[in-house]
Amino acid sequence: MDFPRPVDPEFVADCPYGPGGLLIDAILAVDPAANMVRARMPTHDELPLTREQRAHPVRHPRHVSGGLMVHMTGMVGFAHAYYVLGLRHADGWIGYGGRIHNARFRALASPGEPMELECIAKLVRRGAKRVLARYDLRFYQGAKLIYEGDQTAMWLRVEEGMDLSALED
Repeated sequence: MDFPRPVDPEFVADCPYGPGGLLIDAILAVDPAANMVRARMPTHDELPLTREQRAHPVRHPRHVSGGLMVHMTGMVGFAHAYYVLGLRHADGWIGYGGRIHNARFRALASPGEPMELECIAKLVRRGAKRVLARYDLRFYQGAKLIYEGDQTAMWLRVEEGMDLSALED
C-alpha cells in the first residue's frame, strides 16, 4: 500500500461509525514495524460540537472541541486496529476505550487547517478473542502539537449472545 492516500471505501464501510463520526479523510502513513498509523482529520466550523459553540473572538474563539478530540483517539485507534493489527469490524472485532492514563490539550485547534492524528501502540497483548493495546497519541495542526494522550483500549471479537455490559477489568 502506498501512503498518503484517501481513506479506502472498505475501511469506511468497516467502521462502526458513519463518515460523520469517522471524520478521517486520509491515511497518511502506516508502519507495522513501528506499530504506527497516521491519519488526517479535516477541521471546519461544521464539526460535531464545534458547530454548537457560542464563539466569541476573544473569550471563546471557535476551535475543535476537546471532547471531539477524545472521540478521535478512538477513530485513529480504529485505523490502527484495521491497518496494523488486521482487526475487522465485519469479522466481529470491536474496540472500546478502557482508560485514559494521561490527556494533555497543548493548544487550541482552529477550524481550517487539517489535523494529523498519530497513533503508536506501545503495548499489544493478543489473545484469540481479545487484544489489549496501549497507545501514545499525538495530534498536530501544522507543526503545532494540539493533543497528546496515553490511553488503553480493549479489542474484542464479539460472538452472538455475548453480554458486553458484563465486561470487567
